Formats: sequence, structure tokens, C-alpha cells
Amino acid sequence: MNGPISTQIWSRRAQTSAPDPFSRLVAQHQQGLRAFLRRLCGDHALADDLAQETFVAVWKAMARFDPARDFRPWLYGIGWRKYREQRRSWLRLLKRERSAAATDGNFTPDPGLKLDLESALKTLPPEQRAAALLCLGCEFMHAEAAAALEIPLGTVKSHVARAREKLQAALGEPHDR
Repeated sequence: MNGPISTQIWSRRAQTSAPDPFSRLVAQHQQGLRAFLRRLCGDHALADDLAQETFVAVWKAMARFDPARDFRPWLYGIGWRKYREQRRSWLRLLKRERSAAATDGNFTPDPGLKLDLESALKTLPPEQRAAALLCLGCEFMHAEAAAALEIPLGTVKSHVARAREKLQAALGEPHDR
């Protein structure tokens, strides 16, 4: 049982706190969520932790999930918010330890080196990176990404277009225009 209909059925069953349907939801979505978070934050261990926190939050909020909604954007939206919470707390820690940390976390690649996709993604602002990863990497529709990120549809389209241009430039590819 795969696809949106089966996901809605399983999410309804998971709302009753039955562990088996929830386990199936996790199995169905964890690989994609972890890949999204890994590309978003660039740290595999952190991404795995965020994915776990996301599923814990989903478990706690499952009773409030509206089965008329699509589950995947809701799940990825929670993952996005967990990433933002982690990033904000990391930035606060970085400010407190400014003397020990000489960098603000921005990666500036050597212009003589050809960047790979992961390095190019790190150069994007987090909102553009998230929109691009959802739409280009996770095959979300723009509307699904807008729902997941809780931003307007036009903003998602703008973020994806700008991210695509920046990635193409960083990777030395010609624009499709």
C-alpha cells in the first residue's frame, strides 16, 4: 500500500495510537525525509537526529492531523521547522561563543574549484535550499512545498527559480532560458 490514499488511511489508523500503522508511516517516509534533511543541513548525523525528532513530533501531533490533508507536506513541514529550531539555537550558541568560533557557518568555496551539488546547495539561503530540495530533489509540487514550508505558493516558485539559477551558475551549467 503506497501513495497518498494509503498514507491517509495509515495516518487515520496512526491517530488511534496503534504502533503498527505508525511504523508503516515511518517506514514509508523516513528515507525521503532523511535525504531532505541531510541535503538541507549538510550533516548526516544531525539530519538523522532531526528526522527522529520530526517523527516524535508527528507521533505526538497525530491526533490533530486532518486526514483530508496530504500527509507528506505536513511531515516535511514539521521537519523543516525542526531544522529551523535547531539552526536558531545553533546561531544563539555561536553568538555566545563568538570568541571560540571564528566563522559564522557560511561556506565560501575556492573559486578555482568546481563545486559539486552538495557544496553548491550550501551556498543557498536556507529558505531557497529547502524549496529547491523539496521541489527538485523530493519531487514535491510547488503547492506541496508551500504547505510544508508554510509560505505562499509564489514565494516557493521564486525560491526554486532563484535556487536553480544559482545552482546552475555554481556548477558551471548554462541556463535553460
